[in-house]
Amino acid sequence: MISQTVKDNQIAVTVMGQFTLDDYREFEQAVGYGIQFQGTVNLLFDLRDMLSYSVDVAWEELRFSREHKTDFGRIAILTGDQWVAWSMWINRLFMTADIRLFDDLDMAEAWVAGGELPAPAA
Repeated sequence: MISQTVKDNQIAVTVMGQFTLDDYREFEQAVGYGIQFQGTVNLLFDLRDMLSYSVDVAWEELRFSREHKTDFGRIAILTGDQWVAWSMWINRLFMTADIRLFDDLDMAEAWVAGGELPAPAA
């Protein structure tokens, strides 16, 4: 199940439980609408409560990423799952977006909105 919030060129998606192909297609429709009316879209994926996803979702994500490789500005992903993190690195090969992992929702939201990340501690 997913929950989506759309504001200007930003789309926030929260996945809870099983991430299904129908959920992913709902996300694709929101992105298509955003691209059509806003141009480049920034995304925030909160995957902290995602339990699993199927192979068809992974395949659709890869196809969709390649099809829209220049349509995203920033993509923030909140997750503690190493497989999701690994998948993010693969998507970087197919997209021009700046993709970052986060473990803090406030930092992810600020960054997706155009803010800068704090410099690492010395």
